Amino acid sequence: MSQYLDISLTLSSELPRWPGSPPVELTRRRDMARGDHVNDGALSFGLHSGTHVDAPVHFLADGADVTHLALDALIGPAVVAVLPDVESVTARDLEGLRLPADTRRLLLRTRNSEGWRRGDREFRKDFVALTADAARWVVERGLCLIGVDYLSVQRFHDAPETHIVLLKAEVVILEGLNLAEIEPGPYELIALPLKLAGADGAPARAVLRKLSG
Repeated sequence: MSQYLDISLTLSSELPRWPGSPPVELTRRRDMARGDHVNDGALSFGLHSGTHVDAPVHFLADGADVTHLALDALIGPAVVAVLPDVESVTARDLEGLRLPADTRRLLLRTRNSEGWRRGDREFRKDFVALTADAARWVVERGLCLIGVDYLSVQRFHDAPETHIVLLKAEVVILEGLNLAEIEPGPYELIALPLKLAGADGAPARAVLRKLSG
């Protein structure tokens, strides 16, 4: 049994996608079933599909692209915390988690993850996400990464303040996690986005390894 737990969504045309975003399309340019010597595919999708990171330039005109995200933030100890009954994540909710003082990376499991467990295919506007005061709490607490289990760190109908607060403070935003099978506690996180020049976001493969404690 692998010591690593995959918390990434599988990219496919069946994944829910943000309204207006392009679908995931994987096509075969060459196909051995048609007599070609190799199988050779091409992939088209929005940069914020499935499990992905946001770069500062996503909301900040002069922000850095994905290639400038700190690897030290994307790899290291993380805490998975569960907020099963909230409609949104507020600063008060985060304070109530009583995280260890040295927490630098926080992954939040909410009712969103049950949708991934069910295999939901339709986008839901009522997903759980952070309020702006929760984003300020993340910054004030000194976190370097916040991870959420739906396609955005901010609520669907909110203004972009949540994103802006986090990105201005260089907090890495990791979205679209599937934490349905993950128990709360300490882990090692490895989340590596594609190194795409100029990109405002990029898909990432995110895995956890359980730590003692």
